Amino acid sequence: MARGDEALTDSLGRPLRDLRVSLTDRCNFRCPYCMPSDVFGPEYRFLPPDALMSPDEIAKLVRALVPLGLEKVRLTGGEPLLRREVMDIVQKVAEVPGIRDVAMTTNGSLLTREKAVALKRAGLGRITVSLDALRPDLAARMNGVKFPVSRVLAAVEAADAAGLKPVKVNVVVRRGWNEDEVVAIAERFRGTGVIVRFIEYMDVGTTNGWRMEDVVTADEILRLIGERFPLEALPPRREGEVATRYRYIDGSGEIGVIHSVSRPFCRFCTRLRVTAAGELYTCLFGAHGVSLRPLFDRGASEEDIAAFVADVWRRRRDRYSEIRSENTKAKPKVEMSRIGG
Repeated sequence: MARGDEALTDSLGRPLRDLRVSLTDRCNFRCPYCMPSDVFGPEYRFLPPDALMSPDEIAKLVRALVPLGLEKVRLTGGEPLLRREVMDIVQKVAEVPGIRDVAMTTNGSLLTREKAVALKRAGLGRITVSLDALRPDLAARMNGVKFPVSRVLAAVEAADAAGLKPVKVNVVVRRGWNEDEVVAIAERFRGTGVIVRFIEYMDVGTTNGWRMEDVVTADEILRLIGERFPLEALPPRREGEVATRYRYIDGSGEIGVIHSVSRPFCRFCTRLRVTAAGELYTCLFGAHGVSLRPLFDRGASEEDIAAFVADVWRRRRDRYSEIRSENTKAKPKVEMSRIGG
């Protein structure tokens, strides 16, 4: 299917625009909402290197999806910078005609100034750094490995200096853990050009002990910030954006809130996800993926891969966040460390 043909949509009329590719299921952090250490301990078995999609396979998948409508690719993990071939992958994806945006989400632990510059040269356009607290003790608790928050802040500065803009900072807000950090984080990045996105704590996977009462809603987050720094809503840059945008009235920049729990946006979701092993998931909260490995192993053409994915997408009907209930919360779901958020 070429771009000029009838647009590919799923069963609810949603187009395919975004691909999130996990480069590895490994991570050097143990954030409790993603990879709690009591589950992902020393004996946990991660994917062996030969089970991962190769750089050429990732690029082939991206090329196959452009005619279906794909425009944006986000590289995730696990921690994507743990992948040895990360620069090669960035370059190959960025070189695909029709891809307008290549971004990455990282915990920042390996993002030095030199690496940020190399990523920019390879073709990375933007980067998002996860940062859940500024207080050193709380940040160490939330990343699960006592990694210094000062080094994550240095990574944000390195990304900005390298031109990976706009740099974004993702903050997962969990009641009883870090809601007291919301205003401090907003203040830290006001006027810097860095966009902070505050994310409602979600029930991704089955190991993070999620409870509805632990959710600090987007409205609460906006109230906390707005009482200190007045805000006004901004229109979305395009349909399907996950974050609702707000600007500081005094002109000191903008923030975003991602409200998957309190105000689901399933009806606008344009994202397809693929694990490091090549399993397609049509929802962040999906229970089962569809493997691309047989296609790669038999040397399928880009046209064959496109046809396969198009069939999966046409049958897509996911809207987990809109129908979230006690029953759906209990169902098996892929872990965030495999699907990359």
